[in-house]
Amino acid sequence: MSLKRWLEKGWVREHSTSPREVKELLGLADRDLKECQVKGLSPDWQLAIAYNAALQMAIAALAACGYRASHEAHHVRAIQSLRYTIELDTASIDLFDSFRKKRNIGEYERAGIVSRHEAKEMVALAQKLRKGIEKWLRLKHPELFGE
Repeated sequence: MSLKRWLEKGWVREHSTSPREVKELLGLADRDLKECQVKGLSPDWQLAIAYNAALQMAIAALAACGYRASHEAHHVRAIQSLRYTIELDTASIDLFDSFRKKRNIGEYERAGIVSRHEAKEMVALAQKLRKGIEKWLRLKHPELFGE
């Protein structure tokens, strides 16, 4: 499969991005990477904030490739698109998706389901993505990564 095939299926739509949009998405991610490490947060919130940081990075990478996820299942599409944008490994994508599911339960159904270990894993994954996406943008899309 490819992003072009996703476009044919209606899972993504074409999108023209700009250095400003990418900078703003990474700014959101950086804000959330900082906020998710504030002392005293519950593991539920720590995971949710770190998840949002990682999601913004996935959206930035997808935009850099000329796409935006369709509204239906847009979180799933953004996460799975990392396979085609930055070529993230399957294990990391699966972990990210498992945290998506956990976050949904924690936000909409039940409190206290996230362990401290899981929250730390999500923070580490978000930090890994931040480094990887910056490196990828500098290499593949330097016109979008303004200093």
